[in-house]
Amino acid sequence: MSATDPRLALGILGVGHFGRFHALKAAANPRVRLAGLHDADPARVAAVAAETGTIPLDAAALVAASDAVIVAAPTRFHFDLAEAALAAGKHVFIEKPIAATLVEADALIALAARQGRLLQVGHIERFSAAFRAVTGAPAGGRALSWDAVRAAPFRPRSLDVSVVLDLMIHDIDLVLELAGGEPEAIEAVGSAVASEHPDFAVARLRFAGGRAAVLTASRVSLAMERRLRVLGTEGEMSVNFLDRSLAVLRRGGAEPVATMPGSGIDRATWTDHDSLEAEQIAFVAACLDGAPVVVDGAAGRRALKVALAVEAAIRAG
Repeated sequence: MSATDPRLALGILGVGHFGRFHALKAAANPRVRLAGLHDADPARVAAVAAETGTIPLDAAALVAASDAVIVAAPTRFHFDLAEAALAAGKHVFIEKPIAATLVEADALIALAARQGRLLQVGHIERFSAAFRAVTGAPAGGRALSWDAVRAAPFRPRSLDVSVVLDLMIHDIDLVLELAGGEPEAIEAVGSAVASEHPDFAVARLRFAGGRAAVLTASRVSLAMERRLRVLGTEGEMSVNFLDRSLAVLRRGGAEPVATMPGSGIDRATWTDHDSLEAEQIAFVAACLDGAPVVVDGAAGRRALKVALAVEAAIRAG
């Protein structure tokens, strides 16, 4: 942004699957000037640049031309790209996970603080209509247990990391947010099936006070499945993300249950919106308006810490 152009000059580092979508959203955002794109694949970056009306640049030139960057390259490149951008005084959005290691995550968080720059991590589910529905629904008492399933048929994408860092980390982030803290113990099993890394994993997280979560993630499933069950002191919440519906059994619920006098069921549905667009708009607002960062470096680090512990438990098993 400048005195003559109040828009955020935004660069995209990595224009694979998610990077391309980020570029499309940025090109359509009236508060953004797409400063350029960078990718290791010349043909791919040229195609996306033509699609979005911008130009390919090398990484250093793109950082120099930008007020902020989105790092959407594979995980192993997150640290180097984000570190260079932060060191140059740019705001940074990093697709999840924040980095490959906790040491790298800590270094990025510290560098962003020293530079006075924003660091946002791409845990997109926080911006979904589904998460808003879940957090806005009446509770079935104090939550004691969470059971989340995220499964999909195999696709040859994001195979540089395990299913834990690819898919399960979304539910790790959500459960940590819902539980309001980190687990005290972690157990997990998993196996590589179609790649060099675990393609399915089941993790059990134990929190203070005896609360627990069981997270199941698979990218070698027969069919799509995405659900969440929360058991509480007064009943349960059952969420089907594919059907966009939830039901809460609780005391005083609207729909009476004959066998449970005093209890009833509250039902709700939601209409999906473009979560990636909402996430990017929030980042732009943080950069231009000083709006709070919803998923900051500390939140990204918490999710990574648990994800790496799940991977370690799988290896130990």
